[in-house]
Amino acid sequence: MKLRTCFCAVLLLILAVPAFAAETYPVKVERGVEVKMRDGVILRGDIFRPNAEGKFPVLLQRTPYRRSVWGYAVEFAQRAASRGYVVFLQDVRGRYTSDGNWYPFIHESNDGYDTIEWIAAQAYSNGKVGMFGGSYVGATQMLAAIAHPPHLAGICPVVTASNYHDGWTYQGGAFEQWFNESWTTGLAQDTVLHQIERMPGSQEAIDVLPLTNYPIFNTSPSSAVNATASVVAPYFLDWLAHPNYDDYWKRLSIEEHFFDIRVPALHVGAWYDIFLGGTLGNYVGIKANGATDEARQGQRLLVVIGGHAGGGRKIGEVDFGSEAIRNEEDDVTLAWYDYLFKGVQNSFASDKPVTIFVMGLNQWRQEDDWPLARAKSTKYFLHSNADANSAKGNGSLSATAPGKETADSFMYDPANAVPTVGGPLCCSEHLAPGPRDQRPVEQRPDVLVYSTTPLEHDLEVTGPVRLDFFASSSAVDTDFTAKLVDVYPDGTAINLTEGILRARYRDSQEKATALTPGQVYSLAIDLWATSNVFRAGHRIRLEVSSSNFPRFDRNLNTGEPAAISDKLATARNTILHDKEHPSALTLPVIP
Repeated sequence: MKLRTCFCAVLLLILAVPAFAAETYPVKVERGVEVKMRDGVILRGDIFRPNAEGKFPVLLQRTPYRRSVWGYAVEFAQRAASRGYVVFLQDVRGRYTSDGNWYPFIHESNDGYDTIEWIAAQAYSNGKVGMFGGSYVGATQMLAAIAHPPHLAGICPVVTASNYHDGWTYQGGAFEQWFNESWTTGLAQDTVLHQIERMPGSQEAIDVLPLTNYPIFNTSPSSAVNATASVVAPYFLDWLAHPNYDDYWKRLSIEEHFFDIRVPALHVGAWYDIFLGGTLGNYVGIKANGATDEARQGQRLLVVIGGHAGGGRKIGEVDFGSEAIRNEEDDVTLAWYDYLFKGVQNSFASDKPVTIFVMGLNQWRQEDDWPLARAKSTKYFLHSNADANSAKGNGSLSATAPGKETADSFMYDPANAVPTVGGPLCCSEHLAPGPRDQRPVEQRPDVLVYSTTPLEHDLEVTGPVRLDFFASSSAVDTDFTAKLVDVYPDGTAINLTEGILRARYRDSQEKATALTPGQVYSLAIDLWATSNVFRAGHRIRLEVSSSNFPRFDRNLNTGEPAAISDKLATARNTILHDKEHPSALTLPVIP
């Protein structure tokens, strides 16, 4: 999966006027350019620049991915340099050609600052530096921006987070197991190679007979190559050791430092992206709390489809039509910096600050802000006759508040967890992401299903989605999951957005508090956001359960985390929906 394909679904950003300056240049490339960080560590990268006299704005990408599936943005660098930009593609600390030890996040503020100020001081730079790229590359931008280097003049973070605890490593208190394990495994390959490259030569190996016993890698001593998690991915163990939102996370959190950000930004998110909540949070947070008027007024938001879940007109099992493939990432990035650094009067100078792709209609639309001010917060109450278990049950959703009703219960067995089917996933092809038919999981008795009657008219839902509900459990800790689904007339049930709550973090992610078995609690699940038109004849559906595995780690129901325990217990979990406990799905309905 290639991140830049998420931009195969962008918008009419650059149709009104030429997006780029007319002049083009031959390109000069400098390989292996070294930059010394403040602590003496050398980082390396490649510089692409116009082979001409003069000073040019700089676009910087700091990446851990050089040879990975996300690639190294050479094609973009060549193109941008030919259009009058200096482009610096740099390997972050401890990755590929750069020295030092790899550990996510902790060095990116200082290293980003030092790199920006170094490249801004070069003779070919005009002093304006912008950054670009997605996922962790987006994190390098946000972490550099909170350090406010003087010559950073703009950023373009794509599908990235605002908090590396909630929304990257954890969500709602649950460990993002699939992403954390697959991402760490991919990154560890280069870490092992670094160990191998640092090993001394083995003269004695040439004497080994028979030749079939020749050691491909010199591992004398045997500890020369160590692929244990404590060596190749100590951060993974640290993440597990810090399930609470504590100082380990707070020092890295972008949300804690919106007031330090002084630059305009184009935030690009995607429905079905694993970091959608962070993209939306960064836009809203900097616009409200940025350090300067330039920063607060200079925020832009673009929401496409897919992101880490894929790109193109067909994502998952849904074809989003020809509008979804208008333009590509490189076009939008260059249009942003043409506007910001060169004064090109393209659509960034005239359009509204927010552009979203509205699913169902499969059209682009511009908005004044996010969330949409005209959205009407509408409650859809949960109902049943104590039998909402599976799609065969009698669970329903309606705008009518409940009266006297009997609660729904199910048995959650972590040894038989509800499997992940689609949704916001990364970074392995072994589990298919995006919109997928949920009917297989809706046959399970441990999935509660609540649906409206078929809609008489189209109904648009655009904005944040939330489930407020009342629940009890027989366990001292358990999870609750929620999923918003669009049900087609033929029964196809396509997921839109989802969320999870680890019950011990119901009051705060900074401190865990056990449940009292049998006690009823008022709880809430943040399902992030979506933009979808439920067409006439479709139904709005809510799924509620206690697992979504392996996207999230299983709650063992014992109070002990899966990081240190393998003991499982089964819990009876109950969802109440009566006059005293009006559980409701809240949707932002567009009039």
